[in-house]
Amino acid sequence: MAGPLEQFEIKPLADLSVGGFDVSFTNSALWMVIAAVLVTAFMTLSMRRGALVPGRWQGAAEVMYEFVANMLKDNVGTAGRKYFPFVFTLFMFVLFGNLLGMIPHGFAFTSHIIVTFAMALVIFIGVTIIGFARHGTHYFRMFFPEGAPIATAIILIPIEIISYFSRPFSLAIRLFANMTVGHIMLKVIGGFVGLIGIFGVLPFAMLTGITVLEFGIAALQAYVYTILTCIYLHDAIHMH
Repeated sequence: MAGPLEQFEIKPLADLSVGGFDVSFTNSALWMVIAAVLVTAFMTLSMRRGALVPGRWQGAAEVMYEFVANMLKDNVGTAGRKYFPFVFTLFMFVLFGNLLGMIPHGFAFTSHIIVTFAMALVIFIGVTIIGFARHGTHYFRMFFPEGAPIATAIILIPIEIISYFSRPFSLAIRLFANMTVGHIMLKVIGGFVGLIGIFGVLPFAMLTGITVLEFGIAALQAYVYTILTCIYLHDAIHMH
C-alpha cells in the first residue's frame, strides 16, 4: 500500500525544458489549472442570469462575494475596495484548491510549501509596494511605531523588521502545515479501515469524522489566509 507521503509526490505529465530549466507540466500544475477553471466556471455560470431572486448557485456565489467583501471592508476599510478582485480571487483559489485535495485520487497543491510560499511572496511584495507607493519613505515608520520612546528604538526596530519579513513564511507555513497534516492523518487512518470486525469499524468511524473536520479546515484555512492578507493590506494602507 502506498505510504502516507506518496500522495504529495509531484509527477511530470509533460516534460518541458526552456533554456536548460525544467518547466515540465506536473500533476500539481494540472490541479491548479483545474481549480482556476472551476472557480471561473462557478462564478460565470452562477451569475450569468443575474436573477433578482437568486437561485441556489447564484445565492452561493453571492454569499461568497459578500463574505469576502465584508472581510475586506472590516479589516481594511473603504480604501481596500480597489483590491477586492485580487483578494476575492485569492480566497476562491485557495478554497477550491483545499477542497479539490479532498477528492479521492485528487492532488492537494496547497499542501506544498513552494505553492503557498509563492502566493505569500506575491502578497508580501504587493503590500510592500502599496505601502511605499502610498506613504513614500514614511513607510519605514512601520518599523518604529509613532509615539514610542526613542530610547526603545534599539529594541523595537529589530523586532519589527523580523516580524515584518517573517510574514510570508508564517503565511505559507500555516496553510501548508494544516493541509499536509490533515491528509497524512486521513491516509494513515484509512489504512486501518480494511481490518476485520470492530477493528475496522472504529477506524472507519474516525475516518468519517476526520473527513468532515478536514472539509471544515479546508474552508477555515482559506479564510485565515485571506484575512491575514487583509490585515497586511491594512498595515500597508493605514500603517500603525
